[in-house]
Amino acid sequence: MGAGHDHGHTHGGPTTGTAAAAHRGRLRIALCITLTVMAVEIVGGVLSDSLALIADAAHMATDALGLGMALLAIHFANRPAGLNRTFGYARAEILAALANCVLLLGVGGFLLFEAVERFITPAETRSGLTIVFALVGMVANIVSLSLLMRGQKESLNVRGAYLEVLADTLGSLAVLVSAGIILATGWQAADPIASLVIGLMIVPRTVKLFRETLDVLLESAPKGVDMAEVRAHIVALPGVLDVHDLHAWTITSGMPVLSAHVVVSQDMLDSVGHEKLLHELQGCLGGHFDVEHCTFQLEPSGHAEHEAGFCH
Repeated sequence: MGAGHDHGHTHGGPTTGTAAAAHRGRLRIALCITLTVMAVEIVGGVLSDSLALIADAAHMATDALGLGMALLAIHFANRPAGLNRTFGYARAEILAALANCVLLLGVGGFLLFEAVERFITPAETRSGLTIVFALVGMVANIVSLSLLMRGQKESLNVRGAYLEVLADTLGSLAVLVSAGIILATGWQAADPIASLVIGLMIVPRTVKLFRETLDVLLESAPKGVDMAEVRAHIVALPGVLDVHDLHAWTITSGMPVLSAHVVVSQDMLDSVGHEKLLHELQGCLGGHFDVEHCTFQLEPSGHAEHEAGFCH
C-alpha cells in the first residue's frame, strides 16, 4: 500500500531546470570579459616581463575554460529527462564544478613552481607597465564578480566560476602591490612573491569547493538538512508510527531530493486517507526544510517486514 508525493513537480517526473541556468547570460558576459582581459594581461606580462602578471593571465585562461565548461554543463543539464536518464543531465553541472577544482589546483601548483624558479633566476620587471595592465584586470574582475555574486549562492557550478574570478581579483591586487613596491624600492623579489601569493590564494577555496562537490557526488544529505530532525518531524505527525528507508541527496545545485517509507496506523489510513496524509507530510517538510522533490510511500504497520522478505 504505497503512494508517492512530488513536492513542487508533476508526477511525470522532475524538471531539469538547474540553479545555474538562470545565470547563463551573466556567465556569458563574464566569459567575454575574462577572454578580453586575459589577452590584455598576456601582452602586458610580455612587455613588462612580469611573472605575476603572466601568472594572473594564466589564471584568467583557466577561468575562461571554467566558465566555458560551466555554460556547456548548463546546456546539457537543461536537456529534457528521458527513460534512461530520469533526471536528465542535471549532474553535468557538478561534474563541471569538479573539473574546475582540478584546473584550479593545477594552476596553483604551476604558479608556485614558476615563482620558485624566478627566485632562482631573477628578472627585471617594468613596474609601470605592470601597474597599468593589472588595473585593467582588476576593474574587469570586479565587474565579473558583481555579475556572478547572486548566482554563486545558488549553484556550485556558478560558485566555482565565482571563486576563480575572486581569486583573479585578489591576484590583480597582489600584482598591483608588488609592482608598486618595485617602483618605489626597486626590490625585484616582490614580483615572484606576488606570484606565490596568487598561487596560495587559489588552494584553500578550491579545496572547500572540492569537498562540497564530492558531497553531491557521494549523495550526502543536502547541506543544511539534518536527517535526524527530518525523521523527528515525520514521526511527530498524528498516525505516523515509524519511518524507514529515509534518504535525501542532491542531484545538482538547487535540486535536493528526498524519499521515505512512512509507516502509518491502519486506523489513520482508513479514517483520513492517503491524500490528506500526503498533504500533511508535504506541509511538514515544506515548512521546515528546503527539499525540492519528495516521494513518500505510505505503509500500514507490518508492511516493512513483508517488503523485506521480497525486496531486500
